[in-house]
Amino acid sequence: MTSPSTTLSLVDTDPAELAVDAIVIGVHSQTGEQDATSGRAGALLPGSGAESIAGALLLGSGAESIAGALLLGSGAESIAAAFDGKLTETLALLGATGGAGEVIKLATLGTITAPLVVAVGLGPEPTGAAPAPEVLRRAAGAVVRALAGARRVALSLPLPDDADAPAALRAVAEGALLGGYRFAGYKTRPQPARREPVAEVLLAVPDAADAAAQAEVTRAQVVAGAVRLTRDWVNTAPNEQRPPVFADAVADAARRAGLTVEVLDEAALVAGGYGGIMAVGQGSEAPPRLVKLSYTPEGGANGKRVALVGKGITFDTGGISIKPAQGMWEMKSDMAGAAAVGAAMLAVAALKPAVAVSAYLPMAENMPSGTSYRPGDVITMFDGKRVEVLNTDAEGRMILADAIARACADGCDYLLETSTLTGGQVVSLGKRVAGVMGTPELCERVRAVGDAVGEPAWPMPLPDDVRKGMDSEVADISQVNAGMDRAGHMLQGGVFLREFVTDEVAWAHIDIAGPSYHSGEATGYWTKGGTGVPVRTLVQLVEEIAAEG
Repeated sequence: MTSPSTTLSLVDTDPAELAVDAIVIGVHSQTGEQDATSGRAGALLPGSGAESIAGALLLGSGAESIAGALLLGSGAESIAAAFDGKLTETLALLGATGGAGEVIKLATLGTITAPLVVAVGLGPEPTGAAPAPEVLRRAAGAVVRALAGARRVALSLPLPDDADAPAALRAVAEGALLGGYRFAGYKTRPQPARREPVAEVLLAVPDAADAAAQAEVTRAQVVAGAVRLTRDWVNTAPNEQRPPVFADAVADAARRAGLTVEVLDEAALVAGGYGGIMAVGQGSEAPPRLVKLSYTPEGGANGKRVALVGKGITFDTGGISIKPAQGMWEMKSDMAGAAAVGAAMLAVAALKPAVAVSAYLPMAENMPSGTSYRPGDVITMFDGKRVEVLNTDAEGRMILADAIARACADGCDYLLETSTLTGGQVVSLGKRVAGVMGTPELCERVRAVGDAVGEPAWPMPLPDDVRKGMDSEVADISQVNAGMDRAGHMLQGGVFLREFVTDEVAWAHIDIAGPSYHSGEATGYWTKGGTGVPVRTLVQLVEEIAAEG
């Protein structure tokens, strides 16, 4: 089920002359006291008999002190001139504060070509030439979502004219494409109040023919498309996306993108010794799968090999160690890591970095039944290690361990794994910041790239005492640290996965239990449901490794 898409293009026409349904400008607060990232909109739409009121607003009489709290961002100059310098006063009378993500709509009444000028808050005036990329990304997302129902919209937001220009343009493009995302859903009746997402977005730039600017837009379309596909997969109902169906969907998309595809069904998994994947999947009538996707650069690689691994639990009941009923419906998102990795590979295929990349997506459904694996079971994993199961709800690490071991056996220099692994990540770092564990140098690269793309991650330790508590009397390792219970829960997951990474491989485990799914109201370029984290981090890391090693 595919969400409606938005097209994106560049334009260098004077914003005041653009024939669009709405022209968007940025506005800063000078106090920085208000944050309205939900993108709530105020509007002035005068009807018949409102001419005198509208005239008073355009004159801005008595509004000077209110408008003093607002500052127009660059890109709004010609529009401000069309309003005879009274634009900030008029916006202030409508309640504009410049708070980040705030959206205020003003009917232009013929003042400029577009019938609507829309001011999106950018927060306090920046010290540099333009707002930070993430500020622009969130603002673009909020305003494009608020303009649902409009067909054609232009964004004339502040962009620097220095080395930071590509990152700023990329941010605006990504925000516009992601903020307007809406899952197609399953409703059978028309929704009259549900307006269609913006169909076309124009980005105002100094030179629309500039090759670097065009390249940024092309890249943004590819990467945002991967994020949107991840969101579609995460938001799909779990009864329609059990492991064989999910595997087919990923494999079909990968083949269309030109990737090499290998799908291991239950018979192949048994024959190959994938004990962890089979143990988790054996409780469901929908059998598990392991999907491998491979990308080989046409023009030759830089000699490095990257492996991506993503957890694909299509629904997680907890198994015999069953979860509480409250909130269990969100466990359809427990495959967000596999969705992100699969979609990131499609972006890699389109962007063609000069590095070989393979992806491993273990998929299973963790269900309670007479055939489920049990606490107390000892499972022989792909690499021969034997694991004592203490909690069937720690199933993600079981399937990931097999996939990681397979990736190392195939050969890789860097291994990036992502998963909705532990509730401990949410307790420790909240719903926006992922936890990252592994080789310190690679974890620092993940953190730096995450900050750059707006997917923050924070390095966490892998303490020796956590590993010591996972010693088993009957096997090589216990699946969890029974003595710590849920203390250091996120760290336990990382420590367990480390056991399956070979010594020569630089690796990072990215726990996205919180950031992968947004259960609240839409904010910035996040909409309710799957977020697509960490697709943009993975793609940029692959590009950096291709360029720098």
